[in-house]
Amino acid sequence: MVSYANAVELQRALVEQRRAGAVPDLLLLLEHPHVITLGVKLDAAKSHLLATPDILDKRGVEVHESGRGGDITYHGPGQLVGYPILDLRPDRCDVHKYVRDLEDVMIRAAGDFGVRAGRVEGLTGAWVGADKLGAIGVRISRWITSHGFAFNVTTDLEYFNLIVPCGITSGGVTSLARATGRPVGMSDAESAIVQRFCDVFDRELVSERSELATGQPSEPCKQRASSGAGRRGPASERRGAGRAAPATKR
Repeated sequence: MVSYANAVELQRALVEQRRAGAVPDLLLLLEHPHVITLGVKLDAAKSHLLATPDILDKRGVEVHESGRGGDITYHGPGQLVGYPILDLRPDRCDVHKYVRDLEDVMIRAAGDFGVRAGRVEGLTGAWVGADKLGAIGVRISRWITSHGFAFNVTTDLEYFNLIVPCGITSGGVTSLARATGRPVGMSDAESAIVQRFCDVFDRELVSERSELATGQPSEPCKQRASSGAGRRGPASERRGAGRAAPATKR
C-alpha cells in the first residue's frame, strides 16, 4: 500500500530520470489507501465531490489534486493502479493511441477472467456494459508519461458514492469480483495486467532482478529480436513501494 503523495513524488523523480536516460521505461503497479484525486480541470472535479469534509474525515479518505487529465476518481484497497513511466518517442507520439492502448490492456486483462469488457463511445476507460471497470487519467510531459490507469479488482465500490466518478452520471462502476461473481486474487489480476501490458506495448518480462537508479529492486524485461532493436521499453512494478520490473522492446 503506497500513499498517493508518495506515489506522485516517486513518479516525478522517475519522469526526470527517464528523461535523462537514467532508468528504462517502467510500469509502476500498486494500491493506494483511500483517496480521492482531482484532475486538472479543478472546478469541474470539485463539483463532482459529493461528500462533505466531515464525512471524508470519518471515512479516512484523503483528497489530492493530481495534475493529471480527467475528472475526479477514487483509489483504494483492492484497486490495481498502474503508472507507466514511458518515453513515447519516437514512434508512439500519439496521445489518443496511448489512451486506447491503456484501455486495451485492461480490456484484455478482464477477458482473462472471462469478463467481456469494452469501450463506450465518447468516453475513456474499460467498461462492462454501462459500468466502468477501469479508469484512465494520464499526464504527458514532452512525451514522457506518468499517472495512468486504475483497475477495480476487489474494490469496495461503495466508496464511489462519495463522488460522481469521472464526472459521468450515465453509468456506474464495477469490479472484477463483481463481474465474475467470485473472489479474484490481486496477484492474479496483477499478473494479467503485466502480461497484457507487455502484449499491447510489445514487451517481454524476464525473471532477473536488478537495481534502478532510485536504488529500488527491479525485475527487468528483455527485448524480443523481432523488432525495434536497441530501444528500451516498459517495466512493471509489483504492488507496494519500490519494486519495479523494467522492460525492453520486443
